[in-house]
Amino acid sequence: MKSLKMGSAFVGIIVGAGFASGQEILQYFTSFGYMGTVAAILSTALFAYLGMSLTRLGSRMKTTSHKEAIFGVSGRIIGTIIDYIIILTLFGVGVVMIAGAGSIFSQQFGLPAPLGSTVMAVLVVLTIMLNVKKVIAIIGSITPFLIIAVVGLSAYSLLTMDASFASLDDIAKEQVSALPNWFRSAINYVSFNIAVGASMAIVMGGTEKDEKIAARGGLIGGLILGALIILSHLAIFSKVDVVGSAEMPLLQIADDISPVLGVFMSFILFGMIYNTAVSMLFSFSARFVVMGTAKFRIFVIIVGIVAYILSFVGFTELVRLFYPIVGYLGLVLVVVLIVADIRKPHKKLNRP
Repeated sequence: MKSLKMGSAFVGIIVGAGFASGQEILQYFTSFGYMGTVAAILSTALFAYLGMSLTRLGSRMKTTSHKEAIFGVSGRIIGTIIDYIIILTLFGVGVVMIAGAGSIFSQQFGLPAPLGSTVMAVLVVLTIMLNVKKVIAIIGSITPFLIIAVVGLSAYSLLTMDASFASLDDIAKEQVSALPNWFRSAINYVSFNIAVGASMAIVMGGTEKDEKIAARGGLIGGLILGALIILSHLAIFSKVDVVGSAEMPLLQIADDISPVLGVFMSFILFGMIYNTAVSMLFSFSARFVVMGTAKFRIFVIIVGIVAYILSFVGFTELVRLFYPIVGYLGLVLVVVLIVADIRKPHKKLNRP
């Protein structure tokens, strides 16, 4: 039961706007057609292994911060590099989330995209300044609804396919890809998401004394995440001729089934975006300024304004440009984790 809870939390950390909307899945997997399915299976295996490594590392070192664990297994120089990669990831994903809110307003409700981004930016800044933890906890409980929605949409899409995968393969390959080939895409997608979720996953593992329970939690989380990737990919692949041009393909599928379902799905998406944006920009701000101080509030407002301005690049474009960069940088973290897992560090390591 403990492992399942930890696994669910791991999924909740990583599933953000790009994943939940289907835009990430479209660019990283569906755009390679049949081979996108192979890429999704490869990603599942890597997520399972790395999820297990992260939570086990946290448990083994009894750590309360990602910095302590990363410095402990990689040394000061590489540890500093990884720390900066995580900082860049936190801010960048926050920007993408604010842009994603604009896409929901535009695609689902026909409202100007800047309005959605403005609402999200203001909500995020106010939440971080007020430190409303209860609100974040409530929004976090949306994750199971998202899982149910993805499974339901996938089942519907596959049962109501108008064409075969063979005939859809060429259409899928016409879509914009984040990376040049399916293998690099699979590796990049995993390393990007591990950079996003590493901090919380290590700390989560540190709360569990039993290494085996912690490792099992990360393994379960990785497998659930992989299953959601495969299902989302198949759902979008089976309807790519209809939803390939949408900024949020899964939302488009829901809307095509029923406008009511589309509205319901858009609220789930907005909640997931809000949750991720608050988590990312809160962690980013807390990394530089002491929480609860006047300086912290000013810093949060400045960060919110800068993130808001950068969000005007556009959701699809940000996913295409920013995610692969973090994916390449995140490979440093992935290599460190694999080496640490092979070396099996002692339980007591010197703190940085």
